[in-house]
Amino acid sequence: MSDFDRVRDLALELPEVEESVSWGTPSLKVRGRLFLRRHEDPGLTVVKISPQERAALTAARPEVFIVTPHYENHRYVLVRAAELTEEELRELVTEAWRLSAPQRLVKEFDRDAG
Repeated sequence: MSDFDRVRDLALELPEVEESVSWGTPSLKVRGRLFLRRHEDPGLTVVKISPQERAALTAARPEVFIVTPHYENHRYVLVRAAELTEEELRELVTEAWRLSAPQRLVKEFDRDAG
């Protein structure tokens, strides 16, 4: 299974996730809002992330969480998904989804999960 297949499988477990194409690569959206996509380098996944979380992750594990000049002013990080455990990857994907999903959908998800 490819790294992006792992990411996609986790993302598709979340509510209202749809597969799409962004910048010529497979991507995942929630209600039309991009939160994940395969980077042109197939070993990397572009993941939506909060600025605070990105700063913490890139400082702690710069070999796994990467910010190129292109992404410096955007709420995304490049991730080497192969380096993450299933639990780490699930948390990252879920948080990316939360940043893009409408708040009402996030509340429904939290209620159903709780």
